Amino acid sequence: MFRASVLLGLMLLLLAGCSMKEPLSPQTKAFEEEDAYVLFALDAEAHGAYAAAAQYYALLYEKAPRETYRDLFFENLLMAKQYDDVLRNADAMQKEDGFDAQVERYRIRALVGKGDLKAAEAAALALLARTKAKQEYVAVAEVYALQKQYNTALRYLESAYDIDYDEAVLDKMAVMMYVNLDRKKDAVALLETHIRMNGCSERICKRLASLYSEQNNIDGMLATYLRLYDSHPSQEVADAIVRIYSYQNDPVHLKQFLEAYHTDDVLLLKLYINAREYGKASELAEALYQTTGEAAYLGQSAIFAFEGAADKKAPALIAAVVEKLKRAVKSEKNPLLLNYLGYLLIDNDVDPAAGIVYVKEALEQEPDSPFYLDSLAWGYYKLGRCKEADAVMQNVLKAMKGEQDPELELHLKAISECLKTMEGKQ
Repeated sequence: MFRASVLLGLMLLLLAGCSMKEPLSPQTKAFEEEDAYVLFALDAEAHGAYAAAAQYYALLYEKAPRETYRDLFFENLLMAKQYDDVLRNADAMQKEDGFDAQVERYRIRALVGKGDLKAAEAAALALLARTKAKQEYVAVAEVYALQKQYNTALRYLESAYDIDYDEAVLDKMAVMMYVNLDRKKDAVALLETHIRMNGCSERICKRLASLYSEQNNIDGMLATYLRLYDSHPSQEVADAIVRIYSYQNDPVHLKQFLEAYHTDDVLLLKLYINAREYGKASELAEALYQTTGEAAYLGQSAIFAFEGAADKKAPALIAAVVEKLKRAVKSEKNPLLLNYLGYLLIDNDVDPAAGIVYVKEALEQEPDSPFYLDSLAWGYYKLGRCKEADAVMQNVLKAMKGEQDPELELHLKAISECLKTMEGKQ
């Protein structure tokens, strides 16, 4: 391996020879080992050995004087922070081959790296006078920013932005105005104006949203994310919108957003349930079942179809709900679904004995559930086994600990009357 000083000497010797060679086309291999040297250089870069990579690119540039190798030579020297080597090689190259704007840019970056900001400023201004290019305006601005001359830096960024409304330049302007110049309202207004004129790109809208977030302007964040999602939909942005609506406790607009884009159907299902929109909940649960194959969604679809029905005693409805629930519990022994199925069979006198079997399966998983115990008691009642129903009901009352439930009260009354009737017959 060459050391940096040896590399410098090598480059100085090679530059004159390189300038005499004919330009190579990208398809032409200049020498047999060219590809191998490229692989060595890339491997060195991948391992962070930038000085070594620079040496390989120097050798490549000697034998194959391509601008790509020259640029990679300088880039790796800069990564290795070998700024003096950059300056000496740049000066030698320009002396030998004449002025080159790209080589001068490397020289300016080396001056900045060394901390010689006044020399970098002079060189950057001189290059700008030659090229009038956008990147030179940006480079001058960066040098002034490093010297904390933010107002001057901003003027040069504005000149760069006026050339083609580059978003990267705009982003730098907004950050400088917001952070360094404490012109927060101006920074926000600048981004808003750009968005109105040029659309809501990811970079600029995310920057605007971050500024609104820093100001705790929730409405501004929400409006920005909605615009961004409309033009560049992503789960990340959708999640941000959902978080904001949730923070604002605005289920109506949250539901409208989820209905429009279906970015979180599980959450939308919860919203439908909370709003008692059982018809929509049933349809969405069915769609989730078709997508995921999860039996719980099939069962929920059946339950919500029943809960949302105008006539809960319709035989066709009950048959369809029972059929769905049987399919669901066959795949997944969910206690809630087991109890619901069992209670339907019991309460509607479809098959109380079979209903008791399903309820008992639910109780195996949750033996102290007052609601499942109530279903069991009601099943015994439907079969005329009122003493067993009453015994179970006593456990229900203990589990409820004094809490009131209208349906439970109806069951208690019916079972009590059944007991009185039985006693009267004795």
